[in-house]
Amino acid sequence: MSVLRRALVLNQNYEPLNVCSARRAFVLVFHGKAEVLEEGEEPIFGASDEYQTPSVIRLRHFVRRPYPRPRLSRREVFARDNERCQYCGRRGGDLTLDHVMPKHRGGPHAWENLVTACRACNHRKGGRTPQEARMELLSEPRRPSTHPAVMFAPYLERYREWSPFVVSWTKSGATSADYGVAAS
Repeated sequence: MSVLRRALVLNQNYEPLNVCSARRAFVLVFHGKAEVLEEGEEPIFGASDEYQTPSVIRLRHFVRRPYPRPRLSRREVFARDNERCQYCGRRGGDLTLDHVMPKHRGGPHAWENLVTACRACNHRKGGRTPQEARMELLSEPRRPSTHPAVMFAPYLERYREWSPFVVSWTKSGATSADYGVAAS
């Protein structure tokens, strides 16, 4: 079994919950906590048996969980901005985080106030707002979506068998109430 093989985990109501290793998915199935809905191509070899690798599993019991919230971290802000300076558009290189409204002027450390900037643009902007520095943002900073279609999209090209489960949940009009709690 490939170490990098992943499995989609669905709640009892078929809501996409997360992605785990195929090994973890196999253990959940083996212990009766989940059932296999789709199988992967590579088999798992035991001491005397060969098992199909789970690719999509569904938990046997409903799991209540809070509405997922993206973690605010340097890596996640860079990912949201596609590793691109939000002032000049330069990709990669020596990127930094910039507070659109500077912290010393009351700007919060929040998704809506953080952007990726190259060192040159961050230095040029300094402790001013983009308007004061006569700089324009390429896109307005916002909290990334936690909708299943967005969260699991990077996996759909490699794991095509997941598509019916992610797409059907997306088309079903699922809301935050489907996650077991109200969104805040």
